[in-house]
Amino acid sequence: MGLSSEIAKGVRNLYQGGNYTGVNFKETLANINWQQAGTKVHSFNTIAALVYHIDYYVVAVSDVLRGGQLNASDQYSFDHPPVESSEDWNHLLDTFWKDGEEFTRLVEDFPDDRYSESFLDGKYGTYYRNMAGVLEHANYHLGQIVLIKKLVA
Repeated sequence: MGLSSEIAKGVRNLYQGGNYTGVNFKETLANINWQQAGTKVHSFNTIAALVYHIDYYVVAVSDVLRGGQLNASDQYSFDHPPVESSEDWNHLLDTFWKDGEEFTRLVEDFPDDRYSESFLDGKYGTYYRNMAGVLEHANYHLGQIVLIKKLVA
């Protein structure tokens, strides 16, 4: 199995289950309602803000994998639309699932021999660093979501 297949498997398992940690987005987000998703605990981000934030970077890297430019800035990565109803929450989740699957497909189709190339500009590192970075980043924030979920449940 090539590197693209392995990274894509890691992303798919993070979203759907089957990863080493036994924690994934599908099970973790399954029974969170919109009120819980928007509940602020201490100085932590809300679950909704974290879902948006994770997706923000998934979309940014996906755009580059499609041949586009990097149109992301850390300062906007938490600027999510308000979650004031179950429809808002479901829309955010639908977008999250769709973007995650698209990213997985783009990673699967990425040529293994291009991972060491610069990701647009040398200051962003390599394609490998960015794709593996999305996976690491999402895992980090999934842990936060799990803890916040326990506090708001």
